[in-house]
Amino acid sequence: MAATNNADRKSLESAEPAARAAPRSADPGRVVRQFRQILLWPLQLIPRDTGAGDQDALAALMCGTDSHWAETEEAIPLDPGALQEHAYREYVSFLPHVQRFLYGGALARGGPIRVFARHDIAATRITPTSGEAPLAFNVARVELHFFQDVDVAILAVEIEGRDLALEDVQEVMYRFGRSYPAGWTDHGEAWHCPERVEWLDGKGRVLATSDYEQRDKFLSSVCRRQVPTIASHWKYLLAPLSREGEAPLTYGLVEHNWIPLMAYLAMGDPHSLTAHDHARLGLVLPPGDPASAPYAAAFLGDFNQRYCYDRFHDPRRGDDWIDTRMMCCGHAFVMVADARQEVVTDAERGLLAQFRNTFFLLGLIAHLHRAALLVLSDRLARIIGRLDTRRPQSVENFHADIRQALEIFLRFSHRYWFYEVSNQAVARDLFRLWSDHLATTRLYNDVREELRDMSEYLDSDLLRRSSATIVRLTVVAILSLIGTATTGFLGMNLLDEADAPLAIKVGYFGVVAVLTTMLTVYTVIKANRLAEFLDALADTRLYWRRKLQAFFAIWEKR
Repeated sequence: MAATNNADRKSLESAEPAARAAPRSADPGRVVRQFRQILLWPLQLIPRDTGAGDQDALAALMCGTDSHWAETEEAIPLDPGALQEHAYREYVSFLPHVQRFLYGGALARGGPIRVFARHDIAATRITPTSGEAPLAFNVARVELHFFQDVDVAILAVEIEGRDLALEDVQEVMYRFGRSYPAGWTDHGEAWHCPERVEWLDGKGRVLATSDYEQRDKFLSSVCRRQVPTIASHWKYLLAPLSREGEAPLTYGLVEHNWIPLMAYLAMGDPHSLTAHDHARLGLVLPPGDPASAPYAAAFLGDFNQRYCYDRFHDPRRGDDWIDTRMMCCGHAFVMVADARQEVVTDAERGLLAQFRNTFFLLGLIAHLHRAALLVLSDRLARIIGRLDTRRPQSVENFHADIRQALEIFLRFSHRYWFYEVSNQAVARDLFRLWSDHLATTRLYNDVREELRDMSEYLDSDLLRRSSATIVRLTVVAILSLIGTATTGFLGMNLLDEADAPLAIKVGYFGVVAVLTTMLTVYTVIKANRLAEFLDALADTRLYWRRKLQAFFAIWEKR
């Protein structure tokens, strides 16, 4: 590995290789003719008003008068003339149950996903590192995908650029999707973050600017609220959703500060990329010497098997072969194709259309699975943390919270969870690869086991309560049997008041009812100790002295 500078040595705890200034190659084959990057940022929605539905609160907030967001129309329009071919190809790529999830059924329009978009942001200007010229990109998509019942939303931000140096693309991929800094250098520069990010409107006016360099702001947030705040340009993008304050709906972070991404690179000549270039792209690393490996050789020994889907990648073939390599490490999905082929850059029928539509939805589902399960796991941890067995109200709240969590998991399992999303070979294989790297199946099984343990606890607690109730009823029945048998044996009226006035009869009835009620209540109060006495009385191994001690223990103070 190349030598690192002092600032980058401190970043090794983030398990990322040291960035170094790589010279821009003059090889036209290493120019990225068309570049797309899509950020998929999972967020946890936290409603403040528990009396209102989450989707209603979200719709009221996002479509308010002070909001730049607007809810999008149905993905599949009713008018066939308005259906674009790429949308049709996207629709038929998925299995029927996934189609119902993504687009809704034929009888009931609209599925469990609500999508909000904003169109006021037209471009972004990114300065990757200090002293370098800023790079301009068009903003092709800003969408918030909200998933009902699981309190998860995914922000999708897509940028596009043309004719960029490969090193610039690597810097943007590595630095752009940072929600907050992981730390700072001795000179105050934020680790792994761009020097500056600006959102621009259609006229080129700056709408918001990043503030990664404001160290005190991020430190104070952790000190005051024990949660990291996010950079100002991301706050602007998500407004009116808020991380703090009294907004009816706030959001929290699901994972770390590096936002998952998808990238599409149409290269001037993909054969000009070395194996080390592919490793840097697939693992989203900063630029470096193409002849030098970013990690140890042992670590990269199985890179092709672990991270690459090479059904269409064969550098030895020529003619009309469209060399395309797809790489996935869970956090990132990267496609590298040959820009000299027209089908690669076709946004309606080609690989670019497939990347922006079908593959985008694959990533959306995969990251939804992970985010929803992480949110549910965090919810279970909070429920356990609030449990105090010494307080009856806490126990009751725990039972209600667990039942609600079980309902959420049940809805998630039947509405959102899929092992298979497509019977098309490429989409099927890529979804499996993506899910394996995100470990969603293992996470699903872990959460299910946690819920099963809690469900068993609820069942055992219910059995314990039922057993205690049966013991009390048994004690009351035994003592009541004595009185019933005694009065029944006498077979006569102790008070001959058959001819007495009605008022006297009612008085006698009331007195007896009160005394019987008091005796019954007292018996229930002493039911546990009476049960212990009855157990001792029935135990033939105990002497009468111990049985008498158990009888007098009924009234002992404990």
